[in-house]
Amino acid sequence: MPSFDFTSKVDPQTLDNAINVVKKEITNRFDFKGSHVVIDLDKKEFKVSLEADSEMKIGQIIDVLISRSMKQGLAAEVYDLSKEVNASGKIVKKEVPVRNGIKQEDAKKIVKLIKDSGLKVQAAIDPCIIFYCMVRHSKRSS
Repeated sequence: MPSFDFTSKVDPQTLDNAINVVKKEITNRFDFKGSHVVIDLDKKEFKVSLEADSEMKIGQIIDVLISRSMKQGLAAEVYDLSKEVNASGKIVKKEVPVRNGIKQEDAKKIVKLIKDSGLKVQAAIDPCIIFYCMVRHSKRSS
């Protein structure tokens, strides 16, 4: 029985390379000379920590992060930019979680859509992977 699966995982090495390219570009940019900029990747929790002098600079860092990540082969959607910017004194901070994997609720929606489509398939959810098994029915001639 043929089967296929799909996942939504981020390669940690590719993410690390993208962050390093962003750090290098930001340190060489003229508009960031002499300003406080920190870009850190927490590899265990898949979070990118950003610190800068203003919200405008955080926005510019995010733009560079997305463009360089796309050149490294990562989709822009891997970054969850929904969290607000935290201002503490003269420093502005933002935590950007990296989406790694499919949420259980989303996996259930996908399985429901496949089952409702009327195709003769079986769908199963693994903690990390969603499997789809194609069921073949041979036509019997009478």
